[in-house]
Amino acid sequence: MHKEFYPKGVKTVGNRLRDPTFHTVQAQENRPNALTSGHRACQGCGEALGARYVIDAAVRATEGKVVVVNATGCLEVFSSQSPESAWQVPWVHSLFGNAAAVATGVAAAMRAKGTPDIRVVAQGGDGGTTDIGFGALSGMFERADDVLYVCYDNEAYMNTGVQRSSATPPAARTATTPVAGQAPGNVFGTGKSVPKLALAHGIAYVATASIAFLHDLEAKVFRAMSFHGARYLHVHVPCPLGWGTQPEDTLVHARNAVYSGMFPLFEGEYGHVTRAFHIENPIPVEMYLKGQRRFAHLFGKDGPNAERIQALQAIADAHIATFGLVAPQGDHA
Repeated sequence: MHKEFYPKGVKTVGNRLRDPTFHTVQAQENRPNALTSGHRACQGCGEALGARYVIDAAVRATEGKVVVVNATGCLEVFSSQSPESAWQVPWVHSLFGNAAAVATGVAAAMRAKGTPDIRVVAQGGDGGTTDIGFGALSGMFERADDVLYVCYDNEAYMNTGVQRSSATPPAARTATTPVAGQAPGNVFGTGKSVPKLALAHGIAYVATASIAFLHDLEAKVFRAMSFHGARYLHVHVPCPLGWGTQPEDTLVHARNAVYSGMFPLFEGEYGHVTRAFHIENPIPVEMYLKGQRRFAHLFGKDGPNAERIQALQAIADAHIATFGLVAPQGDHA
């Protein structure tokens, strides 16, 4: 069997020459492969990558004692078209908006059966989480149900035609926020931050993560599974189809979202932010926007729309200030 080897300094996910403590779950030869080959995700799908890492880490953290509840959406559709399934874990498909409620019921059933050591992970997209399922999710938080809920945020309803969700960034073009009028794209001042709302509920653990930083993502899953009670993980997963990007550039855009401050990475426990992923050298938000067709109207034939780009830069700057994302001198998170 052919294997490729890399220098020790290369931060490659599967680099087996590095110290084992720096390996991801995916770099292990006995990795769980909870989401296996045969699914129908698009090329470069950030959600498929994120879900594979999250659930494999959860399987490893629980020694295989995990049940997954999946909301309707892209992830469910491309992974489980009847009569086939790409899942190799106990997996339940719920409706678009009730994954948190179904997961609560599964956790209650495990307690009733005398098997509380079997843990529950619920997952859904931003539409099923920040919009349709938010009431059920808030109830799960308020009751402190023993569930880890994972939102894979690709910033729109990608499965049904790229409609706007409450996680769609300002100025972005979607099917319901077209490039038209004096202020094309999604309206500024709308939407909501579910990670901040989760913190406000005072639940055991809240974190944001990105597929651009897979070691960090896996570590946060392990940390989440070390808690009991309600937990929330919000994972940024670029969508080549909805964003109008090249499949091979998915990780580039994910990385630029973090380095610009547009998607801040942080952790919180019981209502308080405890840690932030530091950015050594923040990049201008313009570097993140370029290359995405959903923002192409900001860079028209008459030149960049400086006013709207600056408004987006202000959002990124506010994230950097709020979460303390710029690394202190000599600190490299």
